[in-house]
Amino acid sequence: MRSIEDIAARLSQALPPQVAPLREEIHANFRAILQSQLAKLDLVPREEFEAAREMLAHTRGKLDTLERQVAALEAERNA
Repeated sequence: MRSIEDIAARLSQALPPQVAPLREEIHANFRAILQSQLAKLDLVPREEFEAAREMLAHTRGKLDTLERQVAALEAERNA
């Protein structure tokens, strides 16, 4: 993923030549806007996401095992 700085630079470079004198100010404004909007998205870092995903997979495995055990116990009880 591109950094905020890279995105802001690309946006400011895409501006027409007539605004070249204002390019640095516009670049700073783009960067500030991107940072404030991304902060509102409530994103989590990739490492935190991966840790939660691994924990969910582990929990899902335990749940599957418990469901099989309950089914076996119910079958045993009904037999």
